[in-house]
Amino acid sequence: MPAQIELADFAPRARNFLKDLAENNDRGWFRAQKTRYDTEVRRPAERLLDLVARSLETATGERVRSKLFRPHRDVRFSDDKTPYHTHLHAAWSVPDGRGWYFGLSPDYATAGGGVMRFDAPQTERWRSALDGPPGPALDGLLSELGARLDPPDLDTVPAPYRGDHPRAELLRRTGCVVWLDELFDALSADAEAGLTGAFARLQPLQDWLADNL
Repeated sequence: MPAQIELADFAPRARNFLKDLAENNDRGWFRAQKTRYDTEVRRPAERLLDLVARSLETATGERVRSKLFRPHRDVRFSDDKTPYHTHLHAAWSVPDGRGWYFGLSPDYATAGGGVMRFDAPQTERWRSALDGPPGPALDGLLSELGARLDPPDLDTVPAPYRGDHPRAELLRRTGCVVWLDELFDALSADAEAGLTGAFARLQPLQDWLADNL
């Protein structure tokens, strides 16, 4: 049962498995290590998803959907034919499109929050908010968070906004997710507390998105 899964040492054990997988990325090895994968990675991750979902439901008052991404790669259109991802990715979401994200690999441990891709009405409201009074507030909270933003999606600022708009970089985005990196030590100490603590730090952005999209 998921409630009986122990999360102590989850992050170090999962990272060690992913390191071994990176060195032995073939189906034969993975099949032979399936019990280890289930014990050290999949079942603890499912337990963590459940616990974090409950925490987010309490914080948001909304139904939260969670997803653990499969390790299998789709190699049909890729030159890289290795069959497995060497990372663990998970996500939680609410109906308005806001999400919370978690990634663990041999090289990173990160948590993110925001909207991956705006739909058409959200895009309109995003740009209008950036051009209006909520825009400076977003600048301020992003500065306070000190979190990582991926590069903008668009090469140029969309019309009718000026190229020298004070929030030109944000206007070039088709979604907005910020990331807190270097979380491995916190996750190693307590995976649930490390992740929910990171998501709590990102809550000001989630609140801004909820109010303005």
